[in-house]
Amino acid sequence: MSSLPIAVTCGDPAGVGPELIEKWLQSNPSLASEVVIIGPNSWLEKLPLSAKQKYAVGDSSYQIQPGKPDKQGSAIALAAMETAAKGAREGQFRAVVTGPINKKAFAEIGYPFPGQTEFFADRWKGEAVMAFAGGKLTVGLVTRHLPLKEVPAKLNSEEIRRTVLALIHLRKKMGDQQPRIAVCGLNPHAGENGLLGEEDEKIIRPAIDRLQREGHSVTGPLSADTVFYRHLQGEFDAVVAMYHDQGLTALKTIDFSTAANLSLGLKLIRTSPDHGTGYEIAGRGKADVGSLTSAIKLAHLLSL
Repeated sequence: MSSLPIAVTCGDPAGVGPELIEKWLQSNPSLASEVVIIGPNSWLEKLPLSAKQKYAVGDSSYQIQPGKPDKQGSAIALAAMETAAKGAREGQFRAVVTGPINKKAFAEIGYPFPGQTEFFADRWKGEAVMAFAGGKLTVGLVTRHLPLKEVPAKLNSEEIRRTVLALIHLRKKMGDQQPRIAVCGLNPHAGENGLLGEEDEKIIRPAIDRLQREGHSVTGPLSADTVFYRHLQGEFDAVVAMYHDQGLTALKTIDFSTAANLSLGLKLIRTSPDHGTGYEIAGRGKADVGSLTSAIKLAHLLSL
């Protein structure tokens, strides 16, 4: 499997995805043979790659206008995702790295998913765990793109367990023999023994107790206001957060230019940069390639 290339999609062509790919190719010429770039033909023609390393999607006349998204660009980004997902499923690619998309613009063209994680889970028939790694922190999310008011009702012990096990598998691939996983509580101070909410004791703790009985090094529920500091100090190898901003506020403060997004728990590997389309800087050469570099490195590591 490791001899197959990694598919890299352009993301929204009007965003920073195309220029990040160009920067990565310039910085990593010796690794270019390991990727297949998927995007609009007018852009692909300019890349220093062989014909077999390019896959054009969409109308061949389409011209990228940085910072000016449109429905045609969204359609190209979606077509690139479909091509990558199908190619990986059929054994053409060993992993997929996706460029950033505009979720609202995707919804306007009929895209039914809240993000790319859910798209690949659907196309590859699995249940994904959204996680982030590549910098100083490793973070997994139990729930993903939900309004905050819906989070408590969506929490259950099985999803917490699945997230922990996915992070254990990831950290072992990254070199830890016995990964130490910290699990956040949902409420302030992990509920203060029920004073500030019952979810921590009734939902989160039973999942942790079961994992501990199975021999895993799992600690919690812990107060989210200190657990990331403890992770940074080396006490833990990864943190499980209950909802999106609980985990990603800390991660993006520390690792904005170094972490990558991973869809764990699927039969195939998908990673992406941990940032959005960056329309305001697209085409100006200001976009930081660090997160894309981490995404490609992790896709390589996880698909070995």
